[in-house]
Amino acid sequence: MRPIRDRRGFTLVELLIALAIVASLLVVAFGGLRVAVSAWRRGDERIETQQHTRSLTVTLARSVGGAYPYRDARREGETAVLLFRGEAERIEFVTHASPFPTSIPVAFTAVVIEIQDFGDHRSLVVRQRILPNREPFTEAQIALEDPSITAMEISYLGESGWQPEWDGEQAGLPRAVKISLGTPAADGSRPVPALTVSLVGGRK
Repeated sequence: MRPIRDRRGFTLVELLIALAIVASLLVVAFGGLRVAVSAWRRGDERIETQQHTRSLTVTLARSVGGAYPYRDARREGETAVLLFRGEAERIEFVTHASPFPTSIPVAFTAVVIEIQDFGDHRSLVVRQRILPNREPFTEAQIALEDPSITAMEISYLGESGWQPEWDGEQAGLPRAVKISLGTPAADGSRPVPALTVSLVGGRK
């Protein structure tokens, strides 16, 4: 009789172990891919947020840079004063350069830029009103509400250095204004550097 050849193969247990190993490797590989895609997406979102914040900062700075020592009454019946007042999170002024285009050509626009608390969220709000007009700031219409900007820091340069507040009625226009916009801390983006704008008519 011919000898029976030694035939070897995989047992069911060996096959199951091999499949388990392959499945584990696939899980690890796809898990790493998912993390990489998520990190890439977050990076794109951060870049987009920074670009948006930088663009908005430039737009607002251009408008502030066009500030003019315009004199008028803040409210009907009041005495005319220089319309410029600033705080850390709010500034109101009259400018040659409207932040956002108006329907008709105008020489002066009253502008209010502030961080407003709506209760459940904070947003950057920009209001503007064509001049001459009554109630230049209180009746200014909302031109922009941006919930992606939740913080703003403005400071004003005078003879004694940078100050967190400014009253144009007492001191005229500041020499320069520094503006910094911020997004939520959870965003993880690097803060956009503050932008300093010189005011041509700035003087005490």
